[in-house]
Amino acid sequence: MKTIGILTSGGDAPGMNPAIRAIVRAGIFNGFRIMGIRQGYSGLIDGDIYEMNLSSVADIIHRGGTMLRSARSDEFKTESGFKKALNVLDVFGIDSLIVLGGDGTLRGAKDLYNAGVPTIGIPCTIDNDCGYSDYTIGFFTAVETVVDAISKIRDTSTSHGRANVIEVMGRRCGDIALYAGLAGGAESIIIPEVEFDIDEVCKRAIQGKNRGKLHHIIVLAEGVGNAYEVAKDIQDKTSIDTRVTVLGYIQRGGNPTSYDRILASKMGNRAIELLLEGKSGRALGVKCNEIIDLEINEALDIEKKFNLDMYNTSKILSI
Repeated sequence: MKTIGILTSGGDAPGMNPAIRAIVRAGIFNGFRIMGIRQGYSGLIDGDIYEMNLSSVADIIHRGGTMLRSARSDEFKTESGFKKALNVLDVFGIDSLIVLGGDGTLRGAKDLYNAGVPTIGIPCTIDNDCGYSDYTIGFFTAVETVVDAISKIRDTSTSHGRANVIEVMGRRCGDIALYAGLAGGAESIIIPEVEFDIDEVCKRAIQGKNRGKLHHIIVLAEGVGNAYEVAKDIQDKTSIDTRVTVLGYIQRGGNPTSYDRILASKMGNRAIELLLEGKSGRALGVKCNEIIDLEINEALDIEKKFNLDMYNTSKILSI
C-alpha cells in the first residue's frame, strides 16, 4: 500500500475542501493510504500529520476554506527547513505528495519533486494567476462574491447619487477585477496589466452623470494603487461624491460554486489517476474545459497571458 500526503498552503481558496475530499475518496478507492498534513509546509516540517479515512472528508464539499488549514512557511524556504520536510516525509513513510495552492505553493512542490519526492500540484488560488491553466480552483467563487457585492453597492450608490471605488484582490493579476467588473457592469476597471488614465475614468463618470446615471462603479485591483487616493482624485476632478469599499478577505470565503466543486473533484481524482499511472512531477490545470497535466517545471515557467479582448469588451459595453 502506497502512502499519499495532502497539504494546502498559502492563501485559502473556495474549492480546496472538495479537492481534498476527491483525493481522499479516490485514493482510498484505489487502495492508497492517505495522510493529511495540517497547516501546509509549516505543518510538514513540524510533523503535524494524521491518517485520513472516508469519514474525515464527510460534509465538506460545500464548505469554503480548507479543513487541513493553511499557513505560509519561511522556514521551508531555508536549507535546514527543507531538509526537515524531507526527513518528516521519510519518517511517516509518505511515498507521494499532492499539494494544493497557488504559484508559491506549487513552486514548493516543484522543489520537492526536484529533490526526489513524487509530487502532483493542483492550482487552488482565487487570483487565477497560474499561466499554464485557464482557470484555478476558487477563482469563479471569488468572482461571484465580488459581483454580488457590486450589485449591493450599486443599489446604495444609486440611492445617494454616488460613485464607488471597489477594491478587490489581485496584486499582479487583475482577473478578479476584470471578470467581476464585466459581469457586474462596472463603468471602469483598473487593473495592473493596463496603465490607467484617471482623466478617462473621470470623463466616463461625468458623461454618465450628464445623461442621468445616478451611480458609477469603479473596480480596482489592489495591485494598482491606493483606492482612497483614486477616490479622492475622482471626487476632486468631477465633484461627484465618491466612496470606497475594500472587499478584502470576504473574497476568500464562502461556499464554492458548482463550477469550483466540479473542477476540484475532477482534479483531485485525476491526481490519483496520475499516481496510479506512475507519473509525478505534474501540475494539473484546465484548458478549453479539459483537465490537463504538464511537467511541473515547464508549467511554472509559463507566463500568465492577459485577456485583452475581454478588457476591450468591458470598455465598449460600459460607455
